[in-house]
Amino acid sequence: MAEEIRFYFDPLCPWCYQTSRWARRLADLGVVDVDWRVFSLAIVNGGDEGRAAADTGSAPSLRTAIAVRRAHGSAAVGAFYKAVSDALHQRGLPLDDHAVIEASLHEAGVEPELLEQALADPSTWEAVQAEHDEAVSSHKAFGVPTIVLDGGDGPQLFGPIISDIPDDAGALDLWRHFAWMARNPNVAEIKRERTPLDLESIRMWRRERKQRERDKQAQSAA
Repeated sequence: MAEEIRFYFDPLCPWCYQTSRWARRLADLGVVDVDWRVFSLAIVNGGDEGRAAADTGSAPSLRTAIAVRRAHGSAAVGAFYKAVSDALHQRGLPLDDHAVIEASLHEAGVEPELLEQALADPSTWEAVQAEHDEAVSSHKAFGVPTIVLDGGDGPQLFGPIISDIPDDAGALDLWRHFAWMARNPNVAEIKRERTPLDLESIRMWRRERKQRERDKQAQSAA
């Protein structure tokens, strides 16, 4: 039987995006059932200024995620998060572009109009802040990805931070070790240095951007 977990995300974070791809693989394997929850890095990094930024950065996407959940539930939030994060981290598209968000809603199989509805409703930003604050107060969350076991009532850990998505066997091994550490109160932190160049999605985006620049240069020279 799949274990219910709560996954806090901000689509702005490439490391959270990479971990979410591992979580999706676990869900496909029937290991976990994911409840997707929002978290604001703007609030973590900007404090009151972050709370005032309701229409910039990742805020429009987070507010849209709230509207998606209200209309269609957590699974639809996960589909939207995947689509908008793919747009940012795989294709380098701007996260606060309304056209990108609407296209991501369409890709997720929900109404593109949910973006307009979310931005017109102040309660969506209030809900983002409340969910963020609940993660901080109840789970001591300080960033993303934060995963909470036992359907959101159990222990939690920040991470795991991974560079590449393991195969099925590796995904299962990582889950077993992660869950064991989360349940072990004697484990506080495991960490080593990382660099964005280690992240597969960023490597791909950089390669594609360089190719586009070469194509433009070739067209200009022709």
